[in-house]
Amino acid sequence: QLVESGGGLVQSGGSLRLSCETSKETLDLYWIGWFRQTPGLEPKGVASISHRDGSTKYDDSVKGRFTISRDNAKNTVSLQMSHLKPDDTATYYCAAGYGGLMRSEYDYWGPGTQVTVSS
Repeated sequence: QLVESGGGLVQSGGSLRLSCETSKETLDLYWIGWFRQTPGLEPKGVASISHRDGSTKYDDSVKGRFTISRDNAKNTVSLQMSHLKPDDTATYYCAAGYGGLMRSEYDYWGPGTQVTVSS
């Protein structure tokens, strides 16, 4: 099970921190990815983190602005988002899978949390 939290309304240029709460088993077995989706489009991967060595991957659109991290003590994976833009507005999902930033690589998904960036 994966559950996102931390979404909300923020002004352009602001910051927001999303959290994905899951189980120790999930963190031990799977990559955790953050995806975002806008109406009419497929989810797009923005960041992911490895269960093996903590290595990370980022989509070019968020490099330098978003940081993914994991807290094994709390069984959570966070997405720190800074310098937010209106284009970052979307429903954000965390997912567990096998690496990368492609939707097809992830089998387990949370219900999502809405992020809205006002201009």
